[in-house]
Amino acid sequence: MRCFIGIDLSIEATKEIERLQRIIKPHIVGKITSSENLHLTLKFLGEIEDTTLDEVKKKLSSIEHQSFELTLNELGVFSQKFIKMVWIEVSAVPLQPLVDNCLKDIFEPEHRFMGHITIARVKKIEDKQSFLKLINATTINKIIFTIGEFYLKESILTNEGPIYKVIDKYCLKSK
Repeated sequence: MRCFIGIDLSIEATKEIERLQRIIKPHIVGKITSSENLHLTLKFLGEIEDTTLDEVKKKLSSIEHQSFELTLNELGVFSQKFIKMVWIEVSAVPLQPLVDNCLKDIFEPEHRFMGHITIARVKKIEDKQSFLKLINATTINKIIFTIGEFYLKESILTNEGPIYKVIDKYCLKSK
């Protein structure tokens, strides 16, 4: 089973991302992330066996943390030379190191974690320079939303795109 640990977005954050997607869509050849698939990945686990899945569930349920706020910060790409993905960076994610730490016996820690939400996967861009200017010039409304839970999800790959199924939900403590 192909799995990841992630955070779902608020309705306000999703609406802001949809607005940004409408701005970039005419400038790329590729796939816009569907609204129901928008999320923040805390840790990608890849293909795991049922016995490992049970251990992951047990370890994740031991995490204790208060709910926290995330902010949509900045629109960007990982490589300006080879643009393959467009993302929105989010504010610091205090939950990610806890997830990493509790799973360190099973999975390698994330050494280069950057909290981001993938909003588009790019196959081709006609004019990279003007696209990069567009990204830099696009203003993001600083949506702030509270994270009260996180999820262990299965990622099922299909020809139409991935389908994410919740395996388990983990609640954070209220402030």
